[in-house]
Amino acid sequence: MQRQTTIAKNNEIQRKWYVVDATDKPLGRLASQVAQVLTGKNKPIWTPNVDCGDYVIIINAEKVALSGDKVNNKKYYNVSGYAGGLRTRTAGTMKEKYPVEMLERCLHGMLPKGRLGRQMIKKLFVYAGPEHKQEAQKPEVLELKY
Repeated sequence: MQRQTTIAKNNEIQRKWYVVDATDKPLGRLASQVAQVLTGKNKPIWTPNVDCGDYVIIINAEKVALSGDKVNNKKYYNVSGYAGGLRTRTAGTMKEKYPVEMLERCLHGMLPKGRLGRQMIKKLFVYAGPEHKQEAQKPEVLELKY
């Protein structure tokens, strides 16, 4: 007897809403586990060419933990395209002034590149503080393994 591989279809996927508290969680471990939920790799119906993932809300992004001396040594770069247009910021500056952008950049790097990855990143909502705007979706608390 030959078994058939199940291929997920866009109209059959049921998406859930999850909320994750980033307080004192290591940045990389938090991002890798959230990326699995965004891509849908935690589901048995995962298909590589279909967006099977769920919606994720991350709160308290300003309280995320950085191990070692990453606060001083890790750098984030932006280039304007003009001569001398390189802007460099440390992870400490990013965490202090732009915690949402820091988490979004980290997660964007862990998602697939191209059309599918851009579709997945739209299901991510990051907030610096403890409040979020998606109470109407009744998100479940997602406990991450460490």
